[in-house]
Order: sequence, then structure tokens, then C-alpha cells
Amino acid sequence: MAVELCLLLLLLFCGSTISEVQPIYKPPPGTLDFGFVPAKTYDTGAYHEPGAIGILFKIVHAFLYLVQPNTFPQDLIRKLAQQQFGNTQGDYQKPENVVLTLQAIYYEIGFIVSAALGLLFILLLPLVGLCFCMCRCCDNCGGEMHQRQKKNADCQRSCFATFLFVASLIISVGVLCAYAANQHLTNQVRGAKKLVNSNFKDLKIFLNDTPAQIDYLVSQYNTTKDKALSDLNNVGPVLGTRVQEQLGKEVRPALDAALTMAGAIRETKEALENVSVSVEVLQEGTERLHANLTEVKMHLSNTLNDSACSAAQAASTCNIIRNSLAQLNINANFSGLPGVSSQLAKINDVLKIDLSSLVQKGYAAFNDTPDLVVNQTRNILSAVPYIKSVLESIGSNITTFTRALPVQKILADLMVHLTQSEAYVQDYFPLVEQYDFYRWLGCLILCCMLVLILVFYYLGLLCGTCGYDKHASPTTRGCISNTGGNFLMAGVGFSFLFSWVLMIVVVLTFVTGGNVEKLVCEPFEDKNLFKVLDTPYLLNKHWKNYLAGVIFKNPNVNLTFEKVYSDCKENKGIYTSLHLEHLFNINELLNISMYTEDVALKIEHIQINLSKIILLDEIGKENLLNFSSSGIDGIDFSAYLTEINKSVTKVDLLSFANDLEARADQLPKGALENALKGHANNIRMIHNQQVVPLEQAMKYVKARSTLNQSIRLLKRTSSELMVKVKNVISAVNAAQDLINNNASQVIVQETKKYMDTIIGYFEQYTEWVKESISMEVAACKPIANVIDTAVDIFLCSYIADSVNTFWFGLGGSSIFLIPAIIFAVKLSKYYRRMDTEDVYDDTENGNNGYHKENLYGIHNPVFTSSVEQW
Repeated sequence: MAVELCLLLLLLFCGSTISEVQPIYKPPPGTLDFGFVPAKTYDTGAYHEPGAIGILFKIVHAFLYLVQPNTFPQDLIRKLAQQQFGNTQGDYQKPENVVLTLQAIYYEIGFIVSAALGLLFILLLPLVGLCFCMCRCCDNCGGEMHQRQKKNADCQRSCFATFLFVASLIISVGVLCAYAANQHLTNQVRGAKKLVNSNFKDLKIFLNDTPAQIDYLVSQYNTTKDKALSDLNNVGPVLGTRVQEQLGKEVRPALDAALTMAGAIRETKEALENVSVSVEVLQEGTERLHANLTEVKMHLSNTLNDSACSAAQAASTCNIIRNSLAQLNINANFSGLPGVSSQLAKINDVLKIDLSSLVQKGYAAFNDTPDLVVNQTRNILSAVPYIKSVLESIGSNITTFTRALPVQKILADLMVHLTQSEAYVQDYFPLVEQYDFYRWLGCLILCCMLVLILVFYYLGLLCGTCGYDKHASPTTRGCISNTGGNFLMAGVGFSFLFSWVLMIVVVLTFVTGGNVEKLVCEPFEDKNLFKVLDTPYLLNKHWKNYLAGVIFKNPNVNLTFEKVYSDCKENKGIYTSLHLEHLFNINELLNISMYTEDVALKIEHIQINLSKIILLDEIGKENLLNFSSSGIDGIDFSAYLTEINKSVTKVDLLSFANDLEARADQLPKGALENALKGHANNIRMIHNQQVVPLEQAMKYVKARSTLNQSIRLLKRTSSELMVKVKNVISAVNAAQDLINNNASQVIVQETKKYMDTIIGYFEQYTEWVKESISMEVAACKPIANVIDTAVDIFLCSYIADSVNTFWFGLGGSSIFLIPAIIFAVKLSKYYRRMDTEDVYDDTENGNNGYHKENLYGIHNPVFTSSVEQW
């Protein structure tokens, strides 16, 4: 039934998938959004957390590792599976069979030795018990109701009691472990119904959601088709924009450079005008100051020519003053600067032609590129109905093929099988619980056997310890002490009766559960079990890959159990997990190359002429050349900058006046002194009334700043002006040449890219379908969950771990029954009432209790015990 279910699932999903995986195509601009494939979340958590009992499970695993430390025997199992044994005894004696048998024995040697010890226990313990009973009936083996007194009797009794108590505690721990494992298995079986129902629920989701996912994949073809038709309906604007963007990489920088040059012409005119105006303002202020300083200097010179300066006392001072008169002059002389009227006149002639307007016309003509393309691609629009019909036929073929697949029938069959399986499980689950109850009851009875023995031991220790009187003789011991001894012997008797039964159960469960853990659970966890199953020619000597042979009838396909399980564990699509591309190839269904060739032929013969686009006519180019020959590069910029950086006067007039007045004070009192001081005051007045206002007046400051900025602007503009203009004209000519002569290549290139975009939509759809089928559609996590639930949880976590823990606890308790029997028999002599006792010689030994080895016990008829002797 499992194989049939697998085949039906394969038929369901292979019809909606694509074959071999192709490299993912990265399309040009225009990525489509197909949304998300509808998917449900699976509820089953195929993981079991044992809780506190997990510590016991780990201890048992460690013990099994000590018993069987060998790794999983992959090669041995392969050879055993491939070995064909005959029916005659001679076949078993073949050398290769003998070798395999020896290898198997070597691998199982730990289990064999442990099982042999268990069998020895089963055989010997009842026999020893029988002999022990018979010996005691003959008053041997401690059956004689006579206790010889020894000086270390109290120490021996204490040691025997302690050892028996410790052994009983260990047995109790083993019983608790066995009981916990027994109860754990029952609890897990009772709770397994929920986990089973969860698995069935996930499988139903797995089946019910798959058709919706397939329909969603098919429906998203409309997204691709609509986007392609939208681009085809707008082929003119879209292609025109592409061509414009490609040409614009050279055209726009050229036009931008020409427009920048037109702005430079206007800025040059403004700079020249600013220079002319600023020079006039500066000339006006400096000329008036020059006249006043000349007048002051003349009057001061006349004063120094007076006869008073000839006197010996004034001659030197007058000479110093006379020598400093040359400093009374203006420093910045703007009157001597060359004019810029000729350059301004040429720039004005250049500006008679509006270069900016011409460049804007070039921009406008270039911006009409999409319209030109639209007007010249109207022949493509006539092909749109044909292309639309082709796309519709592709979608119709996909829909027709999908509907032709027997999806609904397969789903119905699968759902019937799934429903029947679920009903089968539901019907038989109460029976499983009932059988588990019988198992639980049987295991509980086994535990109760040990509990009964422990009860006798604990009661014997309690009664014996509490009722023991060290001052009483063996024949006069109390009833409680005697009862304790009897309890101990009863425990010994039940130990002999039950131990071999317990050990039979332990050996059987040990061999079975231990091998299941070592040969199934551990290799399943590390996937070595799958490696064995995937061995070529193992399950079928004619098939290399068994799973591929069952599914595809082609055993050469590389399909393995391990890969399928791992992929489903990662929740990949069943198409990827089972390599369904080898069963169905619907690449032919989604192969649209035959259609795209027709579409490409309709589009690739586009003929577009862009020669109507004029970026800059000859008038504009001539205008640029006239600007380069305007003569602004002949302006003496250094002369202007030199005068701008000079101060207004050669000397600080205020300092000069103060110095003049100081020198006048050195002269004799008189008219010469007063005249010089008067001239100093006049110089101060000129400084305060002309120099200071001239330096602080906004008009003068602004004119000076404007002249500085304008001269520097003109200097930058004029630097290699001819070269700049020629570069602009060359760039415009190159862009124009690209439009006139090479635009066809650009158009062909962009048309190809445009076609790649259209075809890219379908390749995106194809790759999206592939990826969705591989990772999202029919995600097979439920299949891996079913396997994990059956093997990892039910068989290993629930059954194997519980069974192994049960025999571990039961076996440990059974083993410790042997020392418990010995200590109980030894200890019972100290608690039970004896029939005879030793006679003491007070003269020789006093009252210290030492017995005489040559005396026999004297019978005491009063205290003779009537209890049956063991």
C-alpha cells in the first residue's frame, strides 16, 4: 500500500512541474511580482521529549554502548542481504557464508555473552534453589536450627543486615525504573492517538492544498501575459524612451555644455559692464582726492620755501618734511587702467543671437525622440493582435494540459486510501490499547514479584532489627525477631521461584530491544540505515537504485532513500525530492521559443529615422566661435588686480599729519611753526572728509568688490576660451553624428533589449514556476513526519527506549537477588528462634559467651521451633 500511495503522489505532482533545472535568468528592467504560493502550516511536530525519564534512557544507551561498542555494520548487513543462501546444508558451509556468520557473531558478541549469562542464570538459579531446599530439609546448608555463638556475631549480623538492605535498595531502584518505563510506554501509547491524527491531518492538507497551488501557478501566467501585452501596446513610448536614454548619454552632456557656454556669454557681458561702471566710480573718488592732496602738497612746499626754513635751527627739519612730500599722493590710480569697451561691444554683438534659445530648441528636438519612435513604430501595433493571440494560445495550452491531467481522480483515490487507512487505525487503536493494557498488566505482575520479595526482605529486616535482643539466647528469641527471620527466608524462597521467570523476560527483551536500538534506531538517527537501503543492487539484484526502479521503472536514475528523506525533512517540494523530472517533462509545455521567434521577427525589423533632430545649427556654432574671439582674453587682468589690492593713499594721512605736527613743535616759536601745524590740520581734514568716507562708502566698497569679482570671473572665462569653445562644438558635432549615422545601431541594440525584456517576462515565469515547484508546491514535510513518527517516535522513543529501560531495571534487580539471597540466609540465623543452643563453661570462659568447640548443643524442648525448616 505504501508503494501504491507513493506512485499516486508522483502522478499527481509530476503533471504540474518542470523538468531539468535551468540557470536562473536575470531579465532586464521589468521584474514581475507573482506573489506567494498559497501554503498551509503543518501541525505535526515529529519530535519527542521524554522528560525526566530521559535520564534513564541515556543510562541505558550508555550501557548498550558498553555491551555493543561496535559501529553500525553497514558492510556486513549489505553482504548478508546480498547473500543468496540455498536449501541444502552445504550452502551454509560455504566459506563465504561461514565468514559472514563469524562476522555477525563478532558484531553480536556483546549480546551473545550477556544472553549466555542470562541463560546460565535461568538454568542454574532454579537448580541451586532446588538443591538448597533439599539440603536444608536435610538440616544442611543452614537448615539445622542450631546457632553457634562467636565473639564477632554482632558484627556479622550488622554487616549482613547492611548488605541485605543495600541490595534491597538497589533492587527497589531497579523495580522503580522498570515500573516507570512500563508506565511511560502505556502513557505514550494512550497519547499516540493525537499524534497519529495530526499526521493524518497533515497528509490531508498535503493533498487538498496541492490543486490550489497548481491552479495558482497556472493563473500567474496571466500576470506575465498582461505585462507583455502592456509593453507591446506601448512599444513606441517604451522603446522611444529606451533609445532616448541611450542617446542621451552623449547628447545631453553636449547640450548641457553648450547651454553652459551660453550662460558664460551672459555672465561675461555682465562682468564687463560691472568693470566699466566700477572703474568710473573708483576713478571719480580717487581723482578728487588727488586734486586735494596736490593742493595741500603745493601749499606745504611754498611754506617750506620760506626764508624761515633757511635758519640753522629749522633747516634740517624742513628738509625732512620736504623729502616726505612725495608721500602725499594717491596709491591706487584707476585712471590708468585699460578700458574694456571694445570687448563689451563684441560681446553685445554675440548676444544679438540668443544661443540659449538655440540650445533649448536642440533639447526640445531631442525630447521628441519618443514621439518620433511612436510615429515610426505604428507597423508594430498592427502585429499586437497576432502576438496577443499567440500569448492566449500559450495560456490556453497550459490550462488545457493541466485540466487533462487526472489530478482530481488521483486526489480522490489518494483521499480514499488515506481515509481507509485512518479508519483502519481508528478501528484498531482500541485493540492496540487493550493489548497494551495486557502488556502493562504482565509487566506490572513481574514488578510485583520483585515487590513481594522486597516486602519480605524489608519486613524481615524491620522485624528482625526491632525484635532482636542481644541478651536473649538463640532458643529464647522473641516472636518479632523470629518472624523477621521467617520473612527473610520467605523472601529467599520467592526469589528462587521468581528469579528465573524474571530473567527469561529480561533476556528476551534485552536481545530484542537492544538490537532494535543498535540496528534500527541509532543508524536511523545518523542516516546509516538509509545508506544501507541505498546500496546498489541490494534490494533487487537487477536494479542499481531500488527506489528509482519502483517509481520510474528506471533503476539508473540517481534517486536514494536518504536524499528523499532529507529533502522532505527540509520541507522541499515533492517534485525536487523525488526527481519527478525523469517521469514527466513539461518543459515542452512552457517552451515558448517557437512563439518568441515570431514575436521577435515582428519587432526586430523596426526602421526609425532620427535625422530630423538638430541639436545646434550653424548659427549657434558660429556664435560660439565669435564669443571665443571677442578679445576678453586680451584684458590686462594683472593691472586691474594690482590696483584693486592697493590702498587709497601711499601713506596714512593721519599719521603723516601727526608726524608733521611733531616736527613743527621742534621748530622755534613763530609763523613757520603755526603754518606747518595749519597744514597738518588740513591733511587731517582731508583724511576725515575724503579718505575715510571713500573707504567706508557703500558705493566705493561695492564698486571695488564688484570690480574684483568681475575681473576674476573674466580671467577664469578667458582661460583657454578657444579650446573650451572648440570642445563644446566637437561634443555637439559628435552627438549629432551619433544621431544621424549611428542611431540605427542604438535602435537595434535597444530593440533587442526590449525583446529581451518581453521574453524575460516568460523566462521569469518559467523560473518562478520551477522554484515554486521545487520548494513550495506540495512540500513533503508530512511524509518525513510519518517516517519520523513511525520509526523515531513510536518504535524508538516509545517502544525501544521503554522496553530497554524496563529490562535494564528488571535485570539489575534480578542480578542483585543473588547477593540478597546469600545475605538473607546468613542473616536469618540471627533472627530466628533456634531449637538448640551452645552450652557455656563459666569456669573456663566466664560469662563472655565463648562456646566450647567440643560440646554439642543441648536440646531445649520448651523453645523448640515448629516452623518448617528451609
